[in-house]
Amino acid sequence: MKSDYSARHLQVLEGLEAVRKRPGMYIGSTDQRGLMHCVWEIVDNSVDEALAGACTRIEITLHSDNSVSVSDNGRGIPVDTVPGVGLSGVEVVYTKLHAGGKFGGGSYGSAGGLHGVGASVVNALSARLDVEVDRGGKVYRMEFRRGEPGVFDDSKGYGPNSPFVPFSSPQEIKVVGKAKRGQTGTRVRFWHDFQIFPASESFSWEKLTDRARQTAFLVPGLVISVRDERGGDLQEAEFRFDGGVADYVEHLAVDRGVTDIWHIEADGQFHETVQQLGEDQRLRPVEVDRSCHVDIAMRWGVGYETELKSFVNIIATPKGGTHVQGFEQALVKVLRAQIEKQSRRLKLTAKDGRLEKDDILAGLTAVITVSFPEPQFEGQTKEVLGTPQVRGVVSRAVTKWLEAKLAKTGRADKQENQALLDKLAGEMKARTSARLHKEISRRKNALETSALPAKLADCRTQEVEASELFIVEGDSALGTAKAARSSEFQALFPIRGKILNVQKASTSDMLQNQECAALIQVVGAGSGRSFDLDTARYGKVILMTDADVDGAHIRTLLLTLFFRYMRPLVEAGRVFAAVPPLHRIDVNARGRAKKEVIYTFSDAELHRVLAKLKSSGRTYKEPIQRYKGLGEMDADQLAETTMDPNSRRLRRITLADESALKEAESVFELLMGTQVAPRKEFIVEGAHRISRAQIDA
Repeated sequence: MKSDYSARHLQVLEGLEAVRKRPGMYIGSTDQRGLMHCVWEIVDNSVDEALAGACTRIEITLHSDNSVSVSDNGRGIPVDTVPGVGLSGVEVVYTKLHAGGKFGGGSYGSAGGLHGVGASVVNALSARLDVEVDRGGKVYRMEFRRGEPGVFDDSKGYGPNSPFVPFSSPQEIKVVGKAKRGQTGTRVRFWHDFQIFPASESFSWEKLTDRARQTAFLVPGLVISVRDERGGDLQEAEFRFDGGVADYVEHLAVDRGVTDIWHIEADGQFHETVQQLGEDQRLRPVEVDRSCHVDIAMRWGVGYETELKSFVNIIATPKGGTHVQGFEQALVKVLRAQIEKQSRRLKLTAKDGRLEKDDILAGLTAVITVSFPEPQFEGQTKEVLGTPQVRGVVSRAVTKWLEAKLAKTGRADKQENQALLDKLAGEMKARTSARLHKEISRRKNALETSALPAKLADCRTQEVEASELFIVEGDSALGTAKAARSSEFQALFPIRGKILNVQKASTSDMLQNQECAALIQVVGAGSGRSFDLDTARYGKVILMTDADVDGAHIRTLLLTLFFRYMRPLVEAGRVFAAVPPLHRIDVNARGRAKKEVIYTFSDAELHRVLAKLKSSGRTYKEPIQRYKGLGEMDADQLAETTMDPNSRRLRRITLADESALKEAESVFELLMGTQVAPRKEFIVEGAHRISRAQIDA
């Protein structure tokens, strides 16, 4: 180990060298996330122009040569010489860290980029970056290679590998053409540097469209066009929304609403001390008054997932910050006071405890946006807002609006307020109930007693992955299933007919329902937001109902319960539907062919089997037995057809992706929800297209 360490070992990184040395400090990472962050840095500059009222259209294109271009019709980057620097505005913006027009000079009221490093960072991490600016009837152009200005020779092809001659001295930005009268804007095209980013990483069309859609929601009237020229098929999309954050919440929400979309819009003031340059070019602390605009939309749904998006000057803050803290603080304060005030009506007792933040956030979809000059972010990636004064501004705005809303006595407002408080009370009860269920539903050893439902016929194995829970229809089916099962790894739990429709019922009603509470207790992983997949007592949950209309209905009610309150179990592919046979064909012996039993699972399969037997000259016992329910089978038949892993059929219930989830939500709401008219219309329209045999298909 060397012990000598002196000043000659110290290194000073000048200009953009620091960015290339430690890119993760500026863009978060060098994978696809960092790559997309480079695009956002350029796009955000155009969005700032839109916020200033100077830009109405932004176009983003992913080119086939791995480059990205962003153009806008804003005012265009200044092309004149920056005083005291001796360089054009374009060169300063793209080569100097901490340089920009958003530091209080009056060009922007509010802007997302304030560190002044975004454009220059992208330039430093690009093998080539071209900037074109339309201003004053002229088209200006400047080219860079890894942050260094110069000139590319594109006579043999346009791209980052063209011969490059760097500027040996400061040069004026060159004029390359004429612009139409009144036309202004900026066009940026860059090729990311494969010395920094792995060659395997590429730009994501899905993330690009999601971000473009999000920005269009947040800036009403702004048109954002995206285009992907990579690959064989051209992809294009264009976004424009005039409803703002309220439309965004409607887009994000997937479950049925408990409340309408609540829209809070307010302005607040705060003071802060900032450093400003004086005439002597020295920084001095100055007290300034800030104006902060708060724009929030939110709504509660019947689900328990929380979807909360926050933004500062249209820049996403995925890790929150002081604006989110102020929002949550106000919600807890106001709603906790309301719950305590109406505890008698809500039938809350001391054992239910106090309303917690997680209870409030369950089922909440919210978009929080604030706009104010010079926000303080924690890091260049701008994922967390740090300005402390914003917490109070947002908290006061939300508190004032909520108190006024909950104090309204109109019929519609009163019903909506009570529905929200009922949901919050239900979440409180669900939390305490889930804790109790988890305590009593963990697997017991032989020396312990079990507090699980008495009707549960549990299995012996302690290996969760190998175990199976059969939910059977009625006690009669339970008796047959007990004789048919393998008690080593197959558990049985009977239900009494049709359980509660939890799509229509509240959370508290569901928890008070004996059948639903027992099922949740038997599965052993909790319910709702407290559901923990790792603590589930069984590897498979199999719904074993009769192959008739009533059986299909019971199975649908059970799936509604699992989808609404135990969704991770469904998403993991651990919920199955048994497929019992419909018919039993006893084939007579003939010659060397022995007597045979064939089970069929649909009318179509029955006809095919009978036709095959007829063609081969085989006969069968008539009448063919048709099973009306599981109780008509003896234990051997039930084991062979429905329960034995070697011969049974199971139908796995899954959720494929986000689009499938949204579709499932709409289907459950249509078929199991409170609105009768849409369901009746659906049934009437589809009646002529479906036969009884398709009900279980």
